Amino acid sequence: MDAIKAWYASLAAREQRVVAFGAVAALLVLLVGGWLPVERRVSRLEQQVQTRRADLAWLQSIAPQLATLRERPVGTGGESLVVLADRVAHETGISRSLNTQSGSDGTLSVRLEQVAFDSLLNWAGELVQRHGVRVVSASIDSGAGSGMVSATIVLRAS
Repeated sequence: MDAIKAWYASLAAREQRVVAFGAVAALLVLLVGGWLPVERRVSRLEQQVQTRRADLAWLQSIAPQLATLRERPVGTGGESLVVLADRVAHETGISRSLNTQSGSDGTLSVRLEQVAFDSLLNWAGELVQRHGVRVVSASIDSGAGSGMVSATIVLRAS
């Protein structure tokens, strides 16, 4: 450190000012260069915290609804799986395309010919979400028209 002080003292006054100004400028560049990435990271983390707080608030607001759904009994309501699948097919407008065959292991194989894909999804979603039916397997093939499919779906009552 003494060598640096001696070197600095040996400089002319004008050179000392230039060196001092350069040192201050270099220090500022280092501070700004080190501070900006930290500031950006902090801002990004603060944004993540705000997003997670909003998510938490939303989850807390729907918690009572989720608890109600969890307590609601799920099942076929005493109907056989064949009757339930047929009733829901009537409700969703695909009953004409429905052929069922009961399996020996408690499953129901359902064949649907040339139905609208959206109607098929509505039917399956109704069975799964509202009646607790489980889809064991599904095979869906494209149909003759646009948006039309043929499907074989194996169901099991929960």
